[in-house]
Amino acid sequence: MTIDHFQHKAENYEQDRNKVNTVGHIANAVLKYLKLDKTMQIMDFGSGTGLLLEKIAPFVGRITAVDISSSMNKILEDKSDNLGCELEILEIDLSKSSLDKKFDRIISSMTMHHIEDIQKMFKNFYSMLSDNGVIAIADLDIEDGSFHTQNTGVYHFGFDRETFLNAAKQAGFKNLNIVSAASAVRPNGEYNIFILTGNK
Repeated sequence: MTIDHFQHKAENYEQDRNKVNTVGHIANAVLKYLKLDKTMQIMDFGSGTGLLLEKIAPFVGRITAVDISSSMNKILEDKSDNLGCELEILEIDLSKSSLDKKFDRIISSMTMHHIEDIQKMFKNFYSMLSDNGVIAIADLDIEDGSFHTQNTGVYHFGFDRETFLNAAKQAGFKNLNIVSAASAVRPNGEYNIFILTGNK
């Protein structure tokens, strides 16, 4: 059974205004760099309580939210009637399995540093995208390990952008671009967040 590392954080997760504001900036970057329309089916990988997808929902037809935290998924489920698009919630670990589905877009915010093998995950994303599908993956620049108050379930203290981009390139993605998207303010300081885009 998978341990829910977010069980004790879920209920108060959205009361942290800095976290909410950070995801808002990431959502703005996703909307800036991705073309979206109401015919599209997209996946939000590591969807949590839905802070990112609720900003994206009005612009697409259907979102499949994927997260391993049952406590986070429960909070998202409570929002489902007010999102403005169809919602499917899947509680699975995509680092260990795959979905027999195709998506027009895959988005993700601050989840990849919880994934041990990012090369494998990018290959998984590639296999789940429709032809010409696009990814938009936001995560941390390299940091000193102080971003999280405790690092259980954290495999990477951020990423070197070139290394991250090359992992996507090796998986087959084309037209790759990586730019700053937001900053996350924490008691220990401010941390830069990038967004990587590319297409199948």
